[in-house]
Amino acid sequence: MTEDIIIGVDLAKNVFQLHGAAADGAVIFRKKLTRGQFHRFMADHPASLVVMEACGGAHYWARELELLGHRTKLISPLYVKPFVKRQKNDAADAEAIVEAAQRPSMRFVVHKSEGQQANAVLFRYREKLVKQRTELINAIRSY
Repeated sequence: MTEDIIIGVDLAKNVFQLHGAAADGAVIFRKKLTRGQFHRFMADHPASLVVMEACGGAHYWARELELLGHRTKLISPLYVKPFVKRQKNDAADAEAIVEAAQRPSMRFVVHKSEGQQANAVLFRYREKLVKQRTELINAIRSY
């Protein structure tokens, strides 16, 4: 695995912004790809370090990219924000992700398995049901 290329990915609904940089920070490429193009590009690209902001979709993509042989890391968006150099857009975010990942003291988020994400959905759904039950009981009491 070559660790000399770091790819920062800004995930979005339909189009992903990629920023590839060497270990010294030199820009190798900037790309704007759809979901299908992104998967094909990463399958054809030699194994490298791929860094994304942590979100629900990032956990899925981390699992997919590891199956393709890449090493993945997720960063909290709060840690990426200070590295945005110009106006906020997807390309600037992808560059900031790479910049943040190059910091030796950066803390990363462990990506979740499919089971862990499914459990999180169940916990959120149960919490919502409890909240709705409490609202209903309080409404009945007020009448």
